Amino acid sequence: MLAGAGYVLLLILCLVSFSSGGDPFVFFDWTVSYLKAFPLGVKQQVIGINGQFPGPVLNVTTNWNVVVNVKNDLDEPLLITWNGIQHRKNSWQDGVLGTNCPIPAGWNWTYEFQVKDQIGSFFYFPTLSFQRAAGGYGGIIVNNREVIPLPFNVPDGDITIFISDWYTRSHKVSLNNVKELREDIEDGKDIGVPDGILINGFGPYGYEQALVPKGITYQIINVEPGKTYRLRVHNVGISTSLNFRIQNHNLLLVETEGSYTVQQNYSNMDIHVGQSYSFLVTMDQNASSDYYIVASPRFVNSSARAKASGVAILHYSNSQGPAAGPLPDLPDEYDAYFSMNQARSIRWNVSAGAARPNPQGSFRYGDITVTEVYVLLNRPAVLINGKLRTTLNGISYLPPSTPLKLAQQYKIPGVYKLDFPNKLMGRPPKVDTSLINGTFKGFVEIIFQNNDTTVQSFHMDGYAFFVVGMDFGVWTENSRGIYNKWDGVARCTTQVFPGAWTAILVFLDNAGIWNLRAENLDTWYMGQEVYVSVVNPEVDTSENHLPENAIYCGLLSSLQHDQAQRVHFSDAPAVSNTRTPILIAILITLFVALMRQPW
Repeated sequence: MLAGAGYVLLLILCLVSFSSGGDPFVFFDWTVSYLKAFPLGVKQQVIGINGQFPGPVLNVTTNWNVVVNVKNDLDEPLLITWNGIQHRKNSWQDGVLGTNCPIPAGWNWTYEFQVKDQIGSFFYFPTLSFQRAAGGYGGIIVNNREVIPLPFNVPDGDITIFISDWYTRSHKVSLNNVKELREDIEDGKDIGVPDGILINGFGPYGYEQALVPKGITYQIINVEPGKTYRLRVHNVGISTSLNFRIQNHNLLLVETEGSYTVQQNYSNMDIHVGQSYSFLVTMDQNASSDYYIVASPRFVNSSARAKASGVAILHYSNSQGPAAGPLPDLPDEYDAYFSMNQARSIRWNVSAGAARPNPQGSFRYGDITVTEVYVLLNRPAVLINGKLRTTLNGISYLPPSTPLKLAQQYKIPGVYKLDFPNKLMGRPPKVDTSLINGTFKGFVEIIFQNNDTTVQSFHMDGYAFFVVGMDFGVWTENSRGIYNKWDGVARCTTQVFPGAWTAILVFLDNAGIWNLRAENLDTWYMGQEVYVSVVNPEVDTSENHLPENAIYCGLLSSLQHDQAQRVHFSDAPAVSNTRTPILIAILITLFVALMRQPW
């Protein structure tokens, strides 16, 4: 009997050991709804998640599987994208119109994706109908696995900071029936300078009575003297570049959008729309008072800049009084050269491990032969068929009623064309659904040429790309002579200054259909985006299939059934490896039963 039972026990232990070796799952239940808030002292309708504005931070670790069950409690359709999460071979979870049908009002939909081979600081936000202007955003932290050391001492704390331009008008219908922001854009009106700058959803501290109305609630960040904190700063705004700084404190840059950087001190950092940075900040001051945390607009007129500065408070536990004095200096407002040189100074830490033990720089991008070149030209909005539209290479993207990925899956002809031009063509601008036909495992050079009058940010889903060069003027073949072919930082969002260009290199090894867009919400909303189709010509069994819970729309609407239970949230714990406890329970029951048997 004992021998037989021992054999069974050994079998159980082996199976448990095997079952616990997989990557864990984490579960989140979110309700996305409208909230009433007063960010700038004026009552507004904002978008919150689980009653929070900004939303909760997703704090996960490399290779974890993330399951987010989203209930759409808004009065309009919703999609959420995970800005910077690459969704390896799984563009079904990307949360943009090219890959997903919107989640109807009152429905819930579950995102499930793996943060495969990634680390770093990212954020999520709603992608439809100008909703990001009302909130709905939050942070994503992807931590190193324990076997991969950080390239710096473990900080004493981790703090997420959201900076954003803000308007007191609604993204849709305001409380006093003033036209909504998206209506103004559709009417061809400039949305104008922001009414203020928010830090973590709060308005500015009253550092000057003439500029800050009384009664505004502001953010206080509490710290301990002598300790070092990691600050993850995200510009989640609509269209304004922001300069971030902390009074009397240095910002040691250590990471941006999934890449560890060469560690350099900055007194301030220009953070453009959609960009994310990690700084180490040591609380090394004498705490005679609190200190200002400031986010100020860049490249707007000086009067608007003064009106709009966002100010939070850094409070030492032994502080002797409130923050005092003028705000820390802002770089020359119109000196774009300063901002460009600062961007050029950000380098990849090629000796640091990240998601894997090997150094980040082991991918020698400078030695790979470029297979395709695209020069993407953006211009100020133009009238096309009587409506103001923005373009890339003269094409303003038109989202079809059937998402591109679904049309590809079901082989529906005529939904899109794989004919996006690699440069501006000599023809009038047009509205079209034209995709870049990317070559699987091709190495693509993309040059963003900004002929607009404002700083534009461009983002690519599914990838990190290498920022290899930027300069003022028009890009030419000779411009490659200034490329950084060794330690250009790998990231997912880059700025392009007006009258200038930025060059990136990207290795198309992630099969799927991926969005390449302006992160500036106003220009994106009017058509400044394109999708890149990357198809593996061989059968790839590791690429994710159409999700069982896919929502159907457009030409496939007949496949969609109404949700029998529209609100169904999981009862799963926040963190678990679901297979292990179930298997253990089954096997223990089996073991007990076998112990009772005569042998």
